[in-house]
Amino acid sequence: MFDDTDIRLLSELQKDAQLTTQELGETLGLSPSQIGRRRARLEKDGLIRSYTAKLNADKLGLHVQAFVQVQLESHRPEQAKGFTRLVSTRPEIVSGWTLTGSSDYLLRVYCTDLRDLNRLIHEVLLPHPAVAKVQSQIVMDQCKADAPLPL
Repeated sequence: MFDDTDIRLLSELQKDAQLTTQELGETLGLSPSQIGRRRARLEKDGLIRSYTAKLNADKLGLHVQAFVQVQLESHRPEQAKGFTRLVSTRPEIVSGWTLTGSSDYLLRVYCTDLRDLNRLIHEVLLPHPAVAKVQSQIVMDQCKADAPLPL
């Protein structure tokens, strides 16, 4: 599977995915070719899914972040699939989870302003035939940035 060196490599890549094999090798005490082979194996095995850039939402004009809880009318498979399809088509919904408890879904959304959030809730989510209830919480401030996974 993977060893302590793989864990250290994954940890470094979570901090900065643009590190070169040379830089990673110096940090981990391995040659660039060893780092390259390990990285390729971790990618092939699915431990590394992708490399992305973290963008500044506010500087991109996305001034409102919210978490939206959605409760479905019923839990029939066709309703859930229809709602999931809707979620996958909306660019302002950046992530979503199915939940236990009173809400069926938790959606993380970014909108330009409150008017856009209102439009998403009242013109997109609530009219969907599967949706019974929507509750939103607007993010005032983020006290901890999205962190790397604990390794």
